[in-house]
Amino acid sequence: MSGHSKWAKIKHKKAITDSKRGASFTKMAREITTAAKEGGADPDMNPRLRMAMTRARGIGMPSTNVENAIKKGVGGLEGVTYESFTFDAYAPGGVALFIEGLTDNKNRTTAEVRTALTRKNGSLATPGSVAFLFNKRGLIVIEAKAIEEGALMDLALEAGAEDIVTEADVYEVTTEVAAFEPVRSAIEKKGIAMKSAEITMIPTMLKKVEGAEAKNILALIEALEDNEDVQNVYANFDISDEDMAALSA
Repeated sequence: MSGHSKWAKIKHKKAITDSKRGASFTKMAREITTAAKEGGADPDMNPRLRMAMTRARGIGMPSTNVENAIKKGVGGLEGVTYESFTFDAYAPGGVALFIEGLTDNKNRTTAEVRTALTRKNGSLATPGSVAFLFNKRGLIVIEAKAIEEGALMDLALEAGAEDIVTEADVYEVTTEVAAFEPVRSAIEKKGIAMKSAEITMIPTMLKKVEGAEAKNILALIEALEDNEDVQNVYANFDISDEDMAALSA
């Protein structure tokens, strides 16, 4: 779990930079549109839409963009139809990558993802050959100063959480997918601020990397995430605290 914490921190720091790019709004609009299309326009009844809207606020996406994306999803505005995709891949050093996103042209996206991998010494893998190395879980991150650890443990476990890990200055609450919404709701009702709350993919095993290899892996992931069709890239690597500090600086 600690490896996931380190990777999550690197992604959080990178997200601050990404939030300045229009591409971030485009990706988020796609997610909101798809969520609204699948589950309706009411965030109280649509957990996926609610999470997407929370993430949109986190990157400063204008409310009009959010509203228009929802309208597209429920047919209020014309727009393209997006389909979900996943790719199994490998980064340098044999690190597993699980890539997911939304596209209006699967052939184009496949070609672009393959090119990004090739340029950064990665490769596409056989479908299913990497996915089993990750478990889909709910992940809620809370600043340690927001609540005492024992109180959070009592609250979260009673609501159905699977595990709680203290990592530096945050708590990471993990849940089964079905228990995510009850746990998130229980925490929210107590007025406890959450840094993030999402359904994610957590690696079941970690591969130790360091130095130049870690840098190359992060460069590949960044190249993949620069693609507007790619929503998330999950990796099963772990790095030292020293390398993490250097790479996320």
